[in-house]
Amino acid sequence: MRRRVVVLGYGMVGARFAEEIRRRDPQGARVALTVLGAEPHPAYNRVLLSTVLAGGLQADAVRLHGPDWAERQRIDLRTGVVATAIDRDRRVVHCSDGRVEPYDDLVLATGSRAFLPPLPGLRGADGGPGPGVAVFRDLDDCMRILDMARPGARIAVLGGGLLGLEAARGLAGRGVEVTLVHPCGHLMERQLDAEAGAVLAAVVGRLGIALRVGAGAASWTPGTGLTCDDGELLDVDGVVVATGALARTGLAAEAGIAVDRGILVDDRLATSAPRVYAIGDCAQHAAAPAGLVQPGWEQAAVLADLLSGHDPAARYRGTRTVTRLKARDVDLAVVGDGFAGEKADPETELLRFTDARRGRYASLALRDDLVVGGIVIGLPDAAAALIQLHDSGQPAPTDRLALLLGRALPSEAVRTPSPGRLPASAVVCRCNTVTKGALVSAWRAGATDAGALRRATRAGTGCGSCVDTVAGICDWLAGADPDPAGALVAVPGPDEQEGAA
Repeated sequence: MRRRVVVLGYGMVGARFAEEIRRRDPQGARVALTVLGAEPHPAYNRVLLSTVLAGGLQADAVRLHGPDWAERQRIDLRTGVVATAIDRDRRVVHCSDGRVEPYDDLVLATGSRAFLPPLPGLRGADGGPGPGVAVFRDLDDCMRILDMARPGARIAVLGGGLLGLEAARGLAGRGVEVTLVHPCGHLMERQLDAEAGAVLAAVVGRLGIALRVGAGAASWTPGTGLTCDDGELLDVDGVVVATGALARTGLAAEAGIAVDRGILVDDRLATSAPRVYAIGDCAQHAAAPAGLVQPGWEQAAVLADLLSGHDPAARYRGTRTVTRLKARDVDLAVVGDGFAGEKADPETELLRFTDARRGRYASLALRDDLVVGGIVIGLPDAAAALIQLHDSGQPAPTDRLALLLGRALPSEAVRTPSPGRLPASAVVCRCNTVTKGALVSAWRAGATDAGALRRATRAGTGCGSCVDTVAGICDWLAGADPDPAGALVAVPGPDEQEGAA
């Protein structure tokens, strides 16, 4: 008997879960899959919206699936439909289109929503963004910001975290006069120490972005400007809010499911309610870093193993964290726990290098010769080396200074790790979670050059830091597998290469 699995959410994680189910059950013999998406659009890669904002991609390029994807995959997909209530006793979901959807297993992939501070002028009568205000969270938000981003416009961006910085850089690249307003003492305070934050501020400032760090917004008046909490009035035409996100937990809470900051889940991604699971931004797991897409994609694979019966022993144990700022001309990476060296731990070895004039900074925390944390700005070879060591779990070289400056490993090993030694599970493209195995599969399906691999898997279409590695894998495959099976067939696109990303 087929299990009826209903997924609430057709974003990046809900879509990935559906793909993972069909990878394990291609014909739908074991799982009947229904996906409800509140947005009217096909699923798209939200990670790449900052690239759209910066002009590096068109909006159509970030879509994950083509118009016939659901039909080909035997999925009942309904977009523009919101789940209004969960009846746990009857195991049904009530929908905004009037239908009642029965389930054997329910997967909550409802994501998160932008936080809009309750300040005068920011909110409209409906509780959403007011006139001249946009948040930066989804595709519609991105389009609204682009409508505001005419050359010469003056826009204030609220929030000096990852999204705020990416939005500010993208707008500045379009000829907009940007002022970044951040109430904390330094930029990206959740990932960076104060010294790294100061170096980042210097780099951002040189890109033509005015900074108001240590001052928050107080009110917004269209036609007048943004008033800061220190009394200064910024003469701007509009405001972009990037002050964080809140997990969508309301539906679960109303159904009596345990929530905190998110919907509480265990290693099976199970909630407190029988046969109800949660993954992605809406879920709260002790070992999952918040605000990143990679944990959600890894959770989607684990839950697909469980609900399809492919691997009943599958468990989600947490995600190794690497955070990269996707902003042109700003090279920043945070590996593991960026504050590991700040903690009172005599077993931790800490190294730090600062060159603020040239926009360079590196800190490295080691424990038992293993990389446990690092912050790198303006030193791409050092960032690549730290990420490689962190992901592989290999001991760090004894020449710590060379490692900190990106010189401890041969440049070719750092920029393009030996493809033959990488395991199939190694993540090559973090923006799209493309593994080496996915690239090999795409090659054998006919994607036999770097451009075709990018089209088939989207590897290298995010921040671009993996482009050299993708090219190296392509060269390695050309030598190791010069005549792959299927090389003469048409190269599948992202929505046809199931499981490629």
